[in-house]
Amino acid sequence: MSELKNDRYLRALLKQPVDQTPVWMMRQAGRYLPEYRATRAQAGDFMSLCKNAELACEVTLQPLRRYPLDAAILFSDILTIPDAMGLGLYFETGEGPKFERPIQSMADVANLPIPDPEDELGYVMNAVRTIRRELKGEVPLIGFSGSPWTLATYMIEGGSSKTFGKIKKMAFSEPEILHMLLDKLADSVISYLNAQIKAGAQSLMVFDSWGGVLSPRDYKEFSLTYMQKIVDGLIREYDGRKVPVTLFTKNGGLNLESIAATGCDAVGLDWTVDIADARRRIGDKVALQGNMDPAMLHGTPERIRQEVQRILEGYGDGSGHVFNLGHGITPDVDPENAGVFINSVGELSKQYHNK
Repeated sequence: MSELKNDRYLRALLKQPVDQTPVWMMRQAGRYLPEYRATRAQAGDFMSLCKNAELACEVTLQPLRRYPLDAAILFSDILTIPDAMGLGLYFETGEGPKFERPIQSMADVANLPIPDPEDELGYVMNAVRTIRRELKGEVPLIGFSGSPWTLATYMIEGGSSKTFGKIKKMAFSEPEILHMLLDKLADSVISYLNAQIKAGAQSLMVFDSWGGVLSPRDYKEFSLTYMQKIVDGLIREYDGRKVPVTLFTKNGGLNLESIAATGCDAVGLDWTVDIADARRRIGDKVALQGNMDPAMLHGTPERIRQEVQRILEGYGDGSGHVFNLGHGITPDVDPENAGVFINSVGELSKQYHNK
């Protein structure tokens, strides 16, 4: 078993005792950091940055040089799988990701390959291996994927959407096509995440960014069923250590009990959920990750500390909490404020442990 100098994050996910609450930030490698912007300019564009193992490693490590974070997260994108399936991913400035060939029919789904993680997605595995080597056991490395429902939304809508009209039309008029796509995506995610574990990822996270646009019944049918399939198909122990899995559905507060029942180790919370309430509902079954509003990082240092204290108080004593934002840090945040947030968690959380 490879030794970790700081395994606080993995211990908290498994609800084992820790000396303080671990903290990391979604999108911690990103545009709010000037050094990230410089590296991205060097790479040329976003996907070129993802596909260059050395540069992807560099931006993964940048926030760890600035802040006492308890985990690194692979620098990649959730759309790597649909891209490897041949849908023609490209990025429009200011508009986000788009696909040249969106999915419209059963034939489109039937023709989709399940990408080989060491071939079409080999650049991701190279990045995982490079980052894991360069971390030198300082903190664990998180691997991740988008959820089948979230990937399907981009693949069917052809990019971002406000109404999700095309995928919902398919869900309610031709559900068999959508289920076939979601099943294929679940198989692809399982092989992709298991390959990340073998390449060096020590924990996994599934991002269900758009699960919250579904009614609770439809959420279970079109999103949770497939995340359940993924949880069931993942390697859960590797290199002598458990590999914890976190499921995060944005706006998923109505569905916490169902998410916790999948057998995942942790449930990610966005900021619309009260963490004390979440702990009462599911905190005996799983660890909780979250859940400060990313916009709070625009507050004064006093206000940020106050909010960290409020969330720590809400969770209460004992392990099983990984502090994070309720969604990704936004590009317009002052890096100094991110530092206030991270340092406050370390300083203020000690009192809730070792009692």
